[in-house]
Amino acid sequence: MSSESDVKIRPLEAGDREAWEALFRGYIRFYEAKVPDDVIVLTWQRLLQQEDGFLGLVAVDAQDRPIGLAHALFHRSTWSPTTYCYLEDLYVDRATRRHGTGRALIEAVYKEADMRGATRTYWATKEDNRTARRLYDRIASLSPFVQYRR
Repeated sequence: MSSESDVKIRPLEAGDREAWEALFRGYIRFYEAKVPDDVIVLTWQRLLQQEDGFLGLVAVDAQDRPIGLAHALFHRSTWSPTTYCYLEDLYVDRATRRHGTGRALIEAVYKEADMRGATRTYWATKEDNRTARRLYDRIASLSPFVQYRR
């Protein structure tokens, strides 16, 4: 088990590929979604290159093994002259949860958003994701908006 003091947040590195993919696929399974393999490969490339506003972070344990991930996308806004930060993916390996890793990842995204001048950081989760929402309620404000999709 990791404690919060053992967790370090850093950008993705090429050597993280296998561990990152295991985490990302765990995240996809958690949401009962399907992402084609070619999209996973493209996502990895975008995150590793940090291109097109992508930010890929991993939480690593004391042995530098990835145990969590955060993927964010910076974009312009029609409501602000600044950029916004969309935290698209956040996942911590089930075996290492409840030790502050999720919070550390979000705080690292907040720090990066602040450095880039983003005036909003936002994300979505399933309504019934109670465990994560307990954390989110402590570090962010719940938006009154409902998400629709096509």
